[in-house]
Amino acid sequence: MKLDILKALNAERNARRAAVVVTDQATGDQRLVKAADAAKDPLKDLIEKHIRSGKSGMEETPQGKVFLTVHVPAPRIVITGAVHISQALAPIAKILGYDVTIVDPRTAFATQERFPDVKVIAEWPDVALPPLGVDRYTAFIALTHDPKIDDPALTHALSRDCFYVGALGSKKTHARRVERLKGQGLSEADLGRIHAPIGLSIGAVSPAEIAVAIMGQITSSLRLTPEKAPEKVPETAS
Repeated sequence: MKLDILKALNAERNARRAAVVVTDQATGDQRLVKAADAAKDPLKDLIEKHIRSGKSGMEETPQGKVFLTVHVPAPRIVITGAVHISQALAPIAKILGYDVTIVDPRTAFATQERFPDVKVIAEWPDVALPPLGVDRYTAFIALTHDPKIDDPALTHALSRDCFYVGALGSKKTHARRVERLKGQGLSEADLGRIHAPIGLSIGAVSPAEIAVAIMGQITSSLRLTPEKAPEKVPETAS
């Protein structure tokens, strides 16, 4: 790999931005495609497909075979709410390769004993979230049902282009949440990004089942294009 490509690639990786190195198999020529530039690239569809999957691989193009080497930041999940659903969700997320952080100012709940092997921050969101560097490779989940905790956290997540934002609560609960957040200046477009009620429509009832529904929805948001995403959970959940 040429030094200029390596330097540019390292800059993207250090900034937690996806990039793809395209190698022409006939000539060995390489070029770097940054995620932000993928939509303008002649191989747009192939590059975006590989970025979504996070997998490198060979592809046949009209110009010949190319190998796409994908560099995608490790996905993260940030959860406000050290609740029962979080206790089920955290180990599932870790098995799937996510770094998990729990944020909850309620020190009776936010303990290492309840969340072994998970980063737990017993602080209010306005203190805990800014240093975490929440970004477009972060899934954010609000689970406390407490507006004093969830609302500022959701506002922060929506301002940082998270690939997934979800919030626990029925449609009525979410409608009240939307009115509160509108009053704080959030736009309809921002609020429309919140998955609420949270999770896929699988009839989930128990905390563990809801955790599975949430992880399914997060996975679909990360891997699928919007038109292929499965149905959201109905009003009866959460």
